[in-house]
Amino acid sequence: MPENPPTPTQTPTRAGPPPAATSALPTAATATAALLAAARKAAARRLATAWAVLALLVVGLLVASVLLGGLRSIASADVLPAAFGLRTGIADYVIHRIRLPRALTALLAGALFGLAGALYQRLVRNPLATPDVVGISAGAGAGAVTVLLLAPTVPFGVEAAALAGAFVMVGAVIALSRQGGTVDTYRLVVIGIGLAAVCTAYTNYLFTMAGEQGLGQVVRWLVGGVSGATWDGVSTLAAALAVCGLCAVPVHRALASMSLGDELAAGLGTRVGATRTAALLLGAAAAALATSVTGPIGFVSLVSGPVAARLVGTERALVLAPAVGSAIVLGADVLAQYGPLISPVPTGAVTALIGAPYFVVLILRRGQGASS
Repeated sequence: MPENPPTPTQTPTRAGPPPAATSALPTAATATAALLAAARKAAARRLATAWAVLALLVVGLLVASVLLGGLRSIASADVLPAAFGLRTGIADYVIHRIRLPRALTALLAGALFGLAGALYQRLVRNPLATPDVVGISAGAGAGAVTVLLLAPTVPFGVEAAALAGAFVMVGAVIALSRQGGTVDTYRLVVIGIGLAAVCTAYTNYLFTMAGEQGLGQVVRWLVGGVSGATWDGVSTLAAALAVCGLCAVPVHRALASMSLGDELAAGLGTRVGATRTAALLLGAAAAALATSVTGPIGFVSLVSGPVAARLVGTERALVLAPAVGSAIVLGADVLAQYGPLISPVPTGAVTALIGAPYFVVLILRRGQGASS
């Protein structure tokens, strides 16, 4: 029988996507990259626009704070030179020694309060976790008032005592709010409010024990304000804002990765524990140094971060929050000085009128979210 002819060996072919699908992959990747680039550019434009608008608002409020009311005895040509200390007499006294330091103190203190609040809110991921709510500002104020009454002549004693009081409160709040090795945000807020009440009671006790000369200083600390501001205070706040702002740059980058979760952030190389400690101490330092000059001006830290987040998004709120805080304190001080029916009042009273209703709304929203 004839043998079957051998069949040629067929080489197997590799399975793969059809040519149309292969060519579509780079196209989809390019389109995704283009969308991400467009989103980044839009966010950058949004941030630049918000900064420009806030800068104009802050400059307008600064001019209003300096120029409104009671300048009839000063020639208009003397106002600008007097702001730089180039005039004498009434122009120098009103513009350079009283009004300009007050306006700059409001601007710089508001920026520090806004920075501190945004740091805490970003770290804890809770809009209620701000230095004034969790007791950091109250601790700083208690320390500063203690030095003001007991050792007012110690150089930089008020600033050092405010920092010490703020850091002690940070340690106490963190230690008492730990549960199962982690910090519970709800416990942090509740414990912070309780410790703030303790510091307030201590400050009230100092108020009752103060002599006539110290009563005015203690009252200022109880409410918070920028009246009686000096150039020394402006220098302190400017140095504090410069240092805290520079330190906030790497912290902000690390907090951006921590928003993905602690485990993923650690996998990306972020030192989670060191970042958390640095953010807590940096926010406490910013709030304490502002408090050492102005007293505990309430609710600025609470409002600045959410307003900035509404304007530019949560990821960039920390960048804009200092400008929002400056606008809030400057605007509140202008109302405190010249507002109809309410002026003159301490600046902290106006910020409380603005911030207290917002605080109640936040509490109610979180309560509704927890119940649902």
